[in-house]
Amino acid sequence: MSAAIQFEALAEDALLLRFGDRIDTELNARVQAATACLRQRLPQLECVPAYASVLLRFDPQHWPGGDPHRQVQAAACAALEKSDPVIAAPRELVIPVCYGGEYGPDLAEVAALCRLDAEIVIARHTAAHYRVAMLGFAPGFPYLLGLDPQLAVPRRADPRQGVPAGSVAIGGSQTGIYPDALPGGWQLIGRTPLRLFDIAANTPSLLASGDRVRFQAIDEVRFRDLAATRPA
Repeated sequence: MSAAIQFEALAEDALLLRFGDRIDTELNARVQAATACLRQRLPQLECVPAYASVLLRFDPQHWPGGDPHRQVQAAACAALEKSDPVIAAPRELVIPVCYGGEYGPDLAEVAALCRLDAEIVIARHTAAHYRVAMLGFAPGFPYLLGLDPQLAVPRRADPRQGVPAGSVAIGGSQTGIYPDALPGGWQLIGRTPLRLFDIAANTPSLLASGDRVRFQAIDEVRFRDLAATRPA
């Protein structure tokens, strides 16, 4: 596996492992597998996966007696070249979403761009099985791979200054969920009552890289019920 990886020093305590340079399901699967392997075999490293790379953060003092970048690279290569470790199956989560209306103000526009009825857009969006490719942009924001190609639409020409927390959106060939009230230019098709990021929680982010996700359509009454029972 390591023969196809490029290593790049980013800082005195950071090394980047590049697997490629594109958004691709198979490429990201390699990233996820490598991340799981390195976390299991080199727990002294902090591994942060992205679409096609893994950032390794380390304490240079843990690698005395030479260039720590070379030592970390050698250790990572050795870990990845061993037989595959036993890795737990990814988590699978169902995210409830109220589509359209005030919760998804761009649903009609997305449907028009896709030349589909809004109900078909919802059906296709909920039928797909997604993988959390990475977290980025804002704490807890999941970039999800697996969007039906027919639902790929351009980002908005006029980004919003404020997008409500929990908004489920499409941007290009990706779908994602805004974890907090943020500016953004993706097309908003629905909203989940779940909290994606809570800084006070033991595990602040609801989702993690590598998780599997499905969306479940709910009505406004169910949305309000779930929102009312959500921890403060």
